[in-house]
Amino acid sequence: MRIALTALLAFAAGVLLMLGLTRHAPPAGEPGTAVNHAAAATSSALPADNQSTDEPDNSADNWPQHAPSPEQVMYAQRGMVHKALANLGPRVAGQPNVYVLAFGGDAGEDVFRNETEYAARMFPQRFGAATHVMVLENNPASLDERPLASWSNLETALDGLADVMKPDEDILLLYMTTHGDEDHNLLVDMDPLPLDQIGAPDLADILHKRPFKWKVVVVNACYSGGFVPPLQGAGTLVITAARADRSSFGCGSDSDITYFGRAWLVDGLNHTPDFMEAFRQASREITQWEAKDKLTPSEPQMSVGAGIADQLAQWRRHVVPGPVVAFKPAPSAHALPTR
Repeated sequence: MRIALTALLAFAAGVLLMLGLTRHAPPAGEPGTAVNHAAAATSSALPADNQSTDEPDNSADNWPQHAPSPEQVMYAQRGMVHKALANLGPRVAGQPNVYVLAFGGDAGEDVFRNETEYAARMFPQRFGAATHVMVLENNPASLDERPLASWSNLETALDGLADVMKPDEDILLLYMTTHGDEDHNLLVDMDPLPLDQIGAPDLADILHKRPFKWKVVVVNACYSGGFVPPLQGAGTLVITAARADRSSFGCGSDSDITYFGRAWLVDGLNHTPDFMEAFRQASREITQWEAKDKLTPSEPQMSVGAGIADQLAQWRRHVVPGPVVAFKPAPSAHALPTR
């Protein structure tokens, strides 16, 4: 009897302890339980250990009604990349050329497509025939127009550019815009297609394997300062929208363009053809916007490798800047009917 009573009291104490712990645990989303939205986006497709995976995947229900099927899109990629490379204008002899590869990684928000499409218009209009642009983007509205922004297409496009560029003279400008997480991974998403994410070491490895002597790498994403250490080096200018432990701002369904895209692409490069001076202007502008909105400063970063400033200056000697190119967002892709 004594043993039974002791066991009963121990069980009751355990129940009370569990109730107390549950009552004092803060619910998800309250202060003290900050959510990393970019990381959640990249991991949302992975089931928790205690979740069943037997439920049907309905993600294809959001596929645009009049777009090619997911299988058709994947099958068409190699041809679309080669067509985009073939559509680049001829290299201008006797001077450095700049080859821009714009990569819009997240199909969930139009803001990234707006930036890549703006880059496609602005660079050649502002800086002339010696500036060539190729676009990779994930967006429901451009599935049959632009190659996907994927790891495979990035490598294929870079290989194609390496073939048409003069490696000791021309400059690669890689502009990547998407969400980033605290572990310095870039979100690459065109649901329901299974696309690989790109981390800072991945991007550095992709570029190191290719023969580009002169590079400008712009990473417009949260926590993008984490891309500086693996990417920096001789012949390379690295520009990021934030430091390694800070968010950047202006992405989301309510925005037409990110803070950094507005400040560097639109305001900066419409004021000067000097990429580094445009960065300095953009940093000042972003600081003012963030102070006005009472946001934690993103602190954009820049690393200037040996020789790249002189090579960019040599390119600018041949540039007669054209008129300002006004920013205009592309028609919203998310108004399209879905299947």
